Amino acid sequence: MELSSHEARDPKRTSVRTWQPVRPEESIRLSDARLQFHHAAQFGTAAAISFLPHRTDDSYTNLEWVPTLAGLFSRVIPAKKSFRIGVRPVKLALLIVTEKNKPIAEYKLHGRTITDATEWIRLQIKSLGADAARYSLRRHYEILPHPVAIGESFDASAQTRFEELSKWFANGVSILNSLVRETHDASEVRCWPHHFDIATLITVAPQHTIGVGLEPGDQYYDEPYFYVDMRPQPSASQAQSRPLWGNGTWHTHEWIGAVLPGSRLGAAATQERHVREFLDSAVSACRGLLTQN
Repeated sequence: MELSSHEARDPKRTSVRTWQPVRPEESIRLSDARLQFHHAAQFGTAAAISFLPHRTDDSYTNLEWVPTLAGLFSRVIPAKKSFRIGVRPVKLALLIVTEKNKPIAEYKLHGRTITDATEWIRLQIKSLGADAARYSLRRHYEILPHPVAIGESFDASAQTRFEELSKWFANGVSILNSLVRETHDASEVRCWPHHFDIATLITVAPQHTIGVGLEPGDQYYDEPYFYVDMRPQPSASQAQSRPLWGNGTWHTHEWIGAVLPGSRLGAAATQERHVREFLDSAVSACRGLLTQN
């Protein structure tokens, strides 16, 4: 879970409102695909850390899900030919694209190591006029471990699980972008490379915010889940006094927030409505709690 976005909403950013049916029973089997995708996404964030001005809110490091490419991409990196670096979960591929998201080069990660991919990236960005020697994977935060971080090759052989993970990200972005368009003072939807959630932040009042996002899985829930939480945090009893729809529940261990794990979703035809009902009720509950406090 991540709550640090303070970026202005861009009303021109829109996405097609479509839900891709997911398989709830598969939610708890996506851990390895998610961890590999998380480590692969750091290639894009590394470009931002290496080349962009640093900001205290870490917003320069975050990533955008580009629906037309079905992947997470860095901000635009200035060079003789400006570019973005990203990764898509389906077939687990690195992509370098133009600032208008036109593909320049693609690199399948299956069977390759982080070192292999880094060398490929440096070669590609050098041809675009960037100083390849500046590109570094050093970062100021830690992410959950996976063997790829200590030299093992990426393994994308479980294709259906990477495809399922892609659907979760696409659905999260679609739902959250819809919420942003309908909500005053909501930030743009971005993926935060530390916790790997994709989220928006609603400013209710000075120092009073509501975070709404999709977390693809973490130490709290080893499956994708939608969440809504708030700052300042209420007590557990205060939160639990507020009803939630859509089979959501209040999480009270280490942080207070409403959650809807993916395994609780029902039939394909009802999934989007299920999620929207949960988010509507949870945002309303959080607004009420912030007003109460």
